[in-house]
Amino acid sequence: MKKREKKPGLWKRFRNIDWKNPVNRWKLLFASLIVCVVVFGGGYGVLSFTNSPAFCSSCHEMAPEYSTYTASAHNQISCVQCHIKPGFTNMITHKMKSLKEVYYHVTGVPEQIVQTEEEAVTNQNCLQCHSKNRLVTASGDLKVNHKGHIEKDIPCITCHAGVVHAKIAARGINLEEDRGDWTKANAEKLIEQKYLRPNMGTCIDCHDKVNKGEEPWREPAYSVPPNPEETKGTNVATTEENTEAIKAEHDQKTQGIILQAIGKQQTNVKLSMECETCHKKLKVPTSHKTSDWDHNHGGTAINELTKCVNCHQDSKWVKEIPKEDIMSLLKMGSQKVKYTPNIAVVKDQARINKFCSTCHSKRPQGHSNSDQWLTEHAKHAPTDVAKSECFVCHDKEKPKPGSTGVKAPTDVYCEYCHRTGFKDDPKL
Repeated sequence: MKKREKKPGLWKRFRNIDWKNPVNRWKLLFASLIVCVVVFGGGYGVLSFTNSPAFCSSCHEMAPEYSTYTASAHNQISCVQCHIKPGFTNMITHKMKSLKEVYYHVTGVPEQIVQTEEEAVTNQNCLQCHSKNRLVTASGDLKVNHKGHIEKDIPCITCHAGVVHAKIAARGINLEEDRGDWTKANAEKLIEQKYLRPNMGTCIDCHDKVNKGEEPWREPAYSVPPNPEETKGTNVATTEENTEAIKAEHDQKTQGIILQAIGKQQTNVKLSMECETCHKKLKVPTSHKTSDWDHNHGGTAINELTKCVNCHQDSKWVKEIPKEDIMSLLKMGSQKVKYTPNIAVVKDQARINKFCSTCHSKRPQGHSNSDQWLTEHAKHAPTDVAKSECFVCHDKEKPKPGSTGVKAPTDVYCEYCHRTGFKDDPKL
């Protein structure tokens, strides 16, 4: 049997080609072009597809983020224009890092999608479209020196964190159990303007820290919501005493800021907290500037409570976003409860609202010393309406143990002395 000759290998045949022959050189060039078109064309196609919002929406865990994106004012630009720094190198680097997202998608999606400090939207991204030379906001009300903030290296997202995704991570409504509820129709109910716009509490908190000599934006964590995966297992066991201490510290801080805002505390203030410092149109009403307003605003509060809390709502003055329940939001929708004058509602609001309790928690000057006030206070409450004002601070009856009612700022209750009650007492 004739022994079969062994054919030379591919590399050997390639080396044996006569490269002096122009035809062979043209064949190599043509083959190289074909390879380049396939490789780079295919790679570009993959990059283009993975950069598109449609690719992001293909994973069910991104349903909340995609729904909020489509309902936002930024729905005409691609996700990567915000989430990847400009430049080809940054694009490739981000794609390599994003391989871990594929791993999570296959092995187990995180309970909540949260933007990390390393992947936070940068000012470079924002300045691709927006000018920093803006002194007044689009509404024409706020006076904000954007250029000054940017030159201090303050991230845009410190103030504009909710401009696209309505702070759904901070609100806790993009959890695994919520993802099926994020439809296009529901998104309109879940995306509230107060979360899309800058939160005044962030401005107040930052200005307060600057007044104390701090620069909080230097810490990346200040501008992004906490990552539950990173904080898991680090929470200190909470006790009733710890909770009360934290609440007391928070209340004291909030009340201190409110006193600055209403002009009652102006020492050691570099950045003023007063409304007119930042607002062009929003000013303190003329009625508030009368000398007796501090003592005679109760009647206005009863009749116009909802108008009062538009400004005097302490939740607007804190940076933290409260956790929400998605089903409650969907059931409630955009309906508004009409307010009818009600002293009981005003009483509770005066106790829990830090704007009110800042003053109401202190003994009024008109109460004089205890012994004298004890025998003379009756003439200050001759009518049911006058008595109702007393109930803002005082409970009528002794609070029962475990009571769920709003706690009074003082433990002095009326029936401690008035054990037979009052005549024609309003039911509060």
